[in-house]
Parts: sequence; C-alpha cells; structure tokens
Amino acid sequence: MGPYLIRRLGLMVLTLTVTSVLVFVIIQLPPGDYLTTYIEELRAQGEMVPQERIDYMREQYGLDKTLVQQYFVWAGGLLVGDLGYSFEHDVPVEALIGDVFILTLVVNAATVLFVYIVAFPIGLYTATHRYSIGDYGLTFIGFLGLATPNFLLALILLYLANRWFGTSIGGLMDPSYLDAPWGVGKVLSVIEHLWVPVVVIGTAGTAAMIRRLRANLLDELNRPYVTTGRAKGLPPTRLLVKYPLRMALNPFVADIGNLLPQLVSGSVIVSAIMSLPTTGPLLLRALAAQDYYVAGAMLMFLALLTVVGQFVSDVLLAVLDPRIRLGGGLAK
Repeated sequence: MGPYLIRRLGLMVLTLTVTSVLVFVIIQLPPGDYLTTYIEELRAQGEMVPQERIDYMREQYGLDKTLVQQYFVWAGGLLVGDLGYSFEHDVPVEALIGDVFILTLVVNAATVLFVYIVAFPIGLYTATHRYSIGDYGLTFIGFLGLATPNFLLALILLYLANRWFGTSIGGLMDPSYLDAPWGVGKVLSVIEHLWVPVVVIGTAGTAAMIRRLRANLLDELNRPYVTTGRAKGLPPTRLLVKYPLRMALNPFVADIGNLLPQLVSGSVIVSAIMSLPTTGPLLLRALAAQDYYVAGAMLMFLALLTVVGQFVSDVLLAVLDPRIRLGGGLAK
C-alpha cells in the first residue's frame, strides 16, 4: 500500500501541474485582457484614458509581463497560498471567494448527504421488492426526478418556500444577514434556506443513483453465490448486506472522484436562478470579465477536488473489493 500511495501522490502533483498550465492557457485564449476591456468601456462612456495611465495599470496588474512570466507568478502564488488579485473587484482573490467556497462546500456536502440518505434505502427496497406496487411507485417518482428540469423545480420550490414558510426568495440567507458577521442567527438563516437548493440539485442525482443501485443489486442477487448462501440458511439481511450490496457499491465508490466537481460545476444554472452565492455564478462572471486570477483559482479548486476524489475512490475500491489489486495484476 505504501509504494502505491507514493505513486498516486506523485501522479496527483503531476496532474495538477499540467492542469494549471491548461487552465492558464484556456483563460488567456480570448483576445485582449481585462484591462483592454475596461479601457474600451471607459472610452465608450466618453472618458479619455491617457497612455501613461494605461501603462501604469498594465504594470500594476502584471499584464506587462510575458504570458510565461505571468503563469509562473500565478502558479508560484498558488503554491504558497497566494491566489492573486481580482482585477474587477479590486480585492485579493482569497477575500473575494472565501465565503463563496465555504457556502459552496456547505451546499455540496448537504446535497451529497441528501442523495445518499434518500437513494440507498429506496434503491435497496426496489431491488428486494421487484415488481411490487412500491417498486413501481418509487420507479415512477424516480423517472419524474430525472425528467424534471432543475431550473423548473427551483422556481416551483422557491414559490412554495415563500408561500408556505415565508422564506425569502433566492440566496442562502435572509438579506439582513448578507453583510453581518457569522453568528447563530446567520447560521440558522442558512439552514432555513439550504433545503431548497439541496433538493433541487440533488433530485436528479438521487433518481439516477436509485436506478443504478437497483440494477447493480438485481444483477448481484442473481449470482450463484447468493443462491448458495440462501441454501446454507444465511439470514436474508446478513446475506444482502455482506455480499450483494458490497459488490453493488463498486460503481458508486468509483464515482467519488467525479461527484464533488460535478456538484460544484453542475449547479451553475440553479445557482444563477436562485441567486446562490456559490462558485458557479462567480466563475461565469470571472470568465466573462477575463479576471483570470479569480477564474484560475476556482478552476484549480475543481481540479483539486477531482484528483483528491479519484485518489480516495481508488483506495476505497481496493479496500471494499478484494478482487481489485493495487498492482493491476491478477492475484496469485
């Protein structure tokens, strides 16, 4: 296990390095830069911008350097925790995205818990009660979850939350707490608003996981070892949990590497509709404004989630399923 972990950690560092180069190149692909766009907006408003001011601002933002120099300045800052400076908001990136990352992680963690807590009992029930009324009913609800657009469900739940519970529409907290320091009242306000985006973002993932767990579990329940276990008199619950369920979990463990980045990046439309202060809308705005320090920091955050998730899923797969060998070869 030790050599494998060392190899994987080295691969993670290499992957993040290559990803940082690709992120920087992609952000720089659109013509011009933030300063060029900003100057054009000033001139469109009739304001004269002298060349001396342009040169000063270009030097201040570090845009007078070559692209290679800009990359090494940015990447070197990432290594020491310096995420750079936001051109558009005129503040350090860490000050801009600090609360955004916290709220994004809160929403995503709650969504993951919601997906697993709801999907696993339903998936187990539909697989062990195949073709029953409950199976048909829950399957129908699952198909509705897959077919309902997230943005439409978001609008419906926002209306119902405001009509039934008096919850303010949009955002993750009451407007009175937006600029207030964190305290008990602000945390309770976040909890009050949290259930709507969690249900909206998690609905499609829950429905898909139910279908996958049911299909995988039904496949395992038809295996000869299950028939042998029943013939030997193993209790049904013990037989289900110890063998078929354990094997059916492999695809879900393998998906951990994609789960968090998908939740972060896949909720952009919902976040925009619901005015959520999460990474999605901020990333879109940063890309549109060519505020590449903000966009680069957020894209590297997604890359970090991906490689860490893949590492965790690989290790858990090796622990969960003894048929999987870390070395990639057949067991002897």
